[in-house]
Amino acid sequence: MSVTELHKQIAIKTFERASITNTGSINKNRMEKYVRQLITIEFDDKKEIFSGFLIDWTEDWILLKNNPVDFIIDGYTILKNKNIKAIIQDKDHEFTERVIKLKGLKTSAAEIIPLKDVSIIIYFFANKYEIFQIATKSDKAVYLGKLLELNEEELLIDFLGTEGEFEGEMSFKLNKIRVIEFDTDYINSLKLIVNEDEKK
Repeated sequence: MSVTELHKQIAIKTFERASITNTGSINKNRMEKYVRQLITIEFDDKKEIFSGFLIDWTEDWILLKNNPVDFIIDGYTILKNKNIKAIIQDKDHEFTERVIKLKGLKTSAAEIIPLKDVSIIIYFFANKYEIFQIATKSDKAVYLGKLLELNEEELLIDFLGTEGEFEGEMSFKLNKIRVIEFDTDYINSLKLIVNEDEKK
C-alpha cells in the first residue's frame, strides 16, 4: 500500500469532533450539521457509547433516535449534555445511515419532545408512555419504572423488574440522571406483560 493510500485509509477512519466546552457540553452552533444524521456520542466518565440519529438538543439534553446495532432503529435516548468526549461521524456511520434510510425506517420523532429540563421531560414520558428507563453515571445498571412522585430534587419510581412485575419504590436525585430511554422494543415488550396482568 502506498503512502497516499495509507493516508486515505486513515482519513476514512478519522472521526469528527464537535466543539466541546470546558464543562463537556456540546457547542450548539457546531451541532447544527449533525441534525437528522447518524452519530455516536462518547463520554469522559462513561464506558457506554450511544449511537443514533440526532433529533434535537439543548444546553442540557440531547435527543437521539436509537441505532443500537447494525441497521436497527429502536426507540429514543435522551442524554445529559455533560462530560462529552466526542461526537463521532465516520464512513461506517455514513454507510449505516444509508442502509437504514433505504430500508425506509423512520429516523425522526413523531412529535416534539420537550427538552427544557429533566422534570418536564419525565412528566412528558409519564403521561405519554407511562414506563421509561433511566441511568446514572454508573454503567452497572439501568432502571425501568413508572412515575410515582417528582419534586425539584428527587424522582420516585415504581421499579419494573425483568419479569414485567413492579417491585417497589426507587428514588433518584434529578441531578444524577444522565440517560433516559423510552419507546424501545424492550420497554414496550414489558409493557405488554404489565397491561395483560392488569386485565386479570
